[in-house]
Amino acid sequence: MLTQIKGLHHVTSMAADAQENNDFFTKLLGMRRVKKTVNFDAPDVYHLYYGDEGGTPGSVMTYFPFPHIAKGRRGTGEVSETAFAVPVGTLDYWRERLAAAGVEGLETAEQFGEARLRFHGPDGDAFALVEAPGDTRAPFGDRPVPADEGIRGFRGVTMRLREADATAQLLTFMGYREIAREGALIRMALEDGNGADVIDLEALPDEGRAREGAGSVHHVAFAVENREAQAEVRRALTEAGAHVTPVIDRDYFWAIYFRTPGGVLFEIATNEPGFDRDEDPAHLGEALKLPDQHAHLRARLERALPELVD
Repeated sequence: MLTQIKGLHHVTSMAADAQENNDFFTKLLGMRRVKKTVNFDAPDVYHLYYGDEGGTPGSVMTYFPFPHIAKGRRGTGEVSETAFAVPVGTLDYWRERLAAAGVEGLETAEQFGEARLRFHGPDGDAFALVEAPGDTRAPFGDRPVPADEGIRGFRGVTMRLREADATAQLLTFMGYREIAREGALIRMALEDGNGADVIDLEALPDEGRAREGAGSVHHVAFAVENREAQAEVRRALTEAGAHVTPVIDRDYFWAIYFRTPGGVLFEIATNEPGFDRDEDPAHLGEALKLPDQHAHLRARLERALPELVD
């Protein structure tokens, strides 16, 4: 069993409109845009990162906003819900705030004894705010959401699968353990993690497969401290039969990827070097940052990419 994984690092999804996406996370949910860069494989598309003050691993939601992308179709083989942790007693505040903004899909529920407020993002993304007792992580600033109500980071994700056992075994190998079952849900948790340390697996054998598009999670990333720990994880996963990519430099972390038995794309990302490697911490996410291989395209990209109004 691996011990290097510390919880989630980030979750990456797809959207249709960059400005709408930016406004939803910064102006409504009160998260900080910590990086404005481009997709490594499609530099004419933004890669936007939102998180806490410094983009701490376990707090970062990222997006590829592809103009004119078709909406995704819900099904199995995907992350079906991304949950953020908020302080106990704040769901009434959030329900009122989201309802006033016309957010769709508002629904109060309970999952494994935790109160949660479900809602949809601009592209039909499935989110939840979960009251997480004992979560001492700090939110971003004190505006537009007061710090006492602010998002602390991820609580975890739910994965919708045709069959959950193989993915549960993989997560067990990665250091998680099953702590509860509730209907079709299996809760896997990581002890002594970074706060973003819960994975719920939902088995739906008769459900069709998901189709990726706007509102879909592209991949979920798990955090390791450094490249040494990542190398150990990669070696162990490869020896266990996973088809793991070589290490890829993503500027703000190093990444490896592999597809799970249930079809979800996993990434293992390092906590180093972080989002302040090329920007002052007071000005994260303000300037357009380009990977070295795309630096020569700056003039064209600055003309082509839609301007983001903060």
